[in-house]
Amino acid sequence: MKKTPFITRAIGSIPNRLQLAGGWIDQPFVSQLHTEPPGSMVVVALEPTFRVMDRAGCASGTRAIATKLWKGKLPNRPPEELVRELYEAENAGKAEPSGSQDMIGLVYPGVNRLDYDYRVHGGVFPSHIETLNEARSGRWLEKVLHLLPVEPRPEGYNPLGEKNLDPKWVRRLGQTGKDCFNGIKQRDIELLGKSLNETMRCWEKLLPHVVRHPLIKFDLPGLLKVYQQQYPGAMFSGCGGGYLLVVSREPVPGALKVTVRIT
Repeated sequence: MKKTPFITRAIGSIPNRLQLAGGWIDQPFVSQLHTEPPGSMVVVALEPTFRVMDRAGCASGTRAIATKLWKGKLPNRPPEELVRELYEAENAGKAEPSGSQDMIGLVYPGVNRLDYDYRVHGGVFPSHIETLNEARSGRWLEKVLHLLPVEPRPEGYNPLGEKNLDPKWVRRLGQTGKDCFNGIKQRDIELLGKSLNETMRCWEKLLPHVVRHPLIKFDLPGLLKVYQQQYPGAMFSGCGGGYLLVVSREPVPGALKVTVRIT
């Protein structure tokens, strides 16, 4: 029997969620511009082995709602049902709703490729989910993925102040999720790393305020460049900083390790 992490006595047993390549393709205002849908992104369910920073792109706000809604534990019900229930609970009345990838990453175990097609569900929910829910892939990802705490995104920060939604770059963004998933499936660290680097290029083109904004005081692009030059790949966990996700065969100084949730 798998041992429950002791920290769950303080933070509950709802999984954490990590976003890898392709983020933002889950938003309809992005996916509707994809010229060759579907576009894909990857989310990973993590065992709650430590408390993640708030405002760090790790769906901590969604997790807090799930913890209250389900009293700290995932219900034993179909995951698609839980995703829609949590989506409604978080986004009721919101002008800028959270993407469904937040909910899916918390609810679905393993590594998941989410395919978004604006023609299906209006791009709000994936047209298809492809899952790697087996120990071999999960353990490999745990070995090569390293999390460096940077800083939470600033109060008052909004990444959507500038939008350059070029369909060419939307298509490139949607491809990163496919490459990322294949990199994990094939245990190809170079392909995985390239998909993270390409995601950051797409974010900077499509939504420049993701990494450059008057409220962001630290040089996020400079930090990213240093790690991308040293390792196969790196990207931020979300807008405005959060964690720096680094792909490396060797230990990365100062980095945290994660445990992929496999059922």
